[in-house]
Amino acid sequence: MLSKICRGAAAGLAAVSTSFAASGAMAGWDQLNMPVGVTPISHDVYDLHMLILWICAIIGVVVFGAMFVSIVLHRKAAGHKPAHFHHSTFAEIAWTIVPFVILVACAIPATKTLINMEDTSEAEITIKVTGYQWLWKYEYVEDGVSFYSSLAPSSREAIYGGDPWKVDHYLLAVDNPVVLPVGKKIRFLLTADDVIHAWWVPALGMKKDAIPGFVNEIWAIIEEPGTYRGQCAELCGKDHGFMPIVVEARSDDAYKQWVASYKADQQTKLADASTVNQ
Repeated sequence: MLSKICRGAAAGLAAVSTSFAASGAMAGWDQLNMPVGVTPISHDVYDLHMLILWICAIIGVVVFGAMFVSIVLHRKAAGHKPAHFHHSTFAEIAWTIVPFVILVACAIPATKTLINMEDTSEAEITIKVTGYQWLWKYEYVEDGVSFYSSLAPSSREAIYGGDPWKVDHYLLAVDNPVVLPVGKKIRFLLTADDVIHAWWVPALGMKKDAIPGFVNEIWAIIEEPGTYRGQCAELCGKDHGFMPIVVEARSDDAYKQWVASYKADQQTKLADASTVNQ
């Protein structure tokens, strides 16, 4: 029911924003709201966001509406005189119960979402993510694949004398993206080797710190194939802004093909290195 109400409200907002955009007054309104995302958690977070937004909007309308009515209709110039009273049991009960009900209405769905965020059980794929200054290492526990992912050379060249406007996804592209299958529950184990980092991909709806000597967990079920970009969200040194995250979500068959291809490439490289050493 909550989801239907929030999505209905979002649809209403979208309709209003569309009419404004058509008149040229509010083009780009869709960029002002929180993105919906492509995981169940991101949908829950969006619904919760819209619920709280509408509650705050209604409170604002009621409070400022009452203030406006009082100022305009009960002003001294209109002949009104101030009331003299010192106590109202009804008012005290009302301003105690109403906020309590509002807080409970916010707390119940928020608690459910927070509990769901922590449920990493029954994951089909486990990926260990390690933050370094200033790159990421990914280890696919079940598939035996591991690699480092750092800022794409094109962005790095633009930093030192190039033209950033000519670089696609400047500072948001990497040399080795994280390839994941859609429709499967993926558990991420997050840690760091040096200082605190934070692994954050907005489309997945979650962010978690990567702390040295500690393992944090998050999970995701990506519902749509595509490329989703994020960044380190914890200030971790001078190159903090240069350690992006790129997730490529593919079909299950395409993911399995990628794993097989990556393993074959690694074996070829190891064989070539062994031949050179001999």
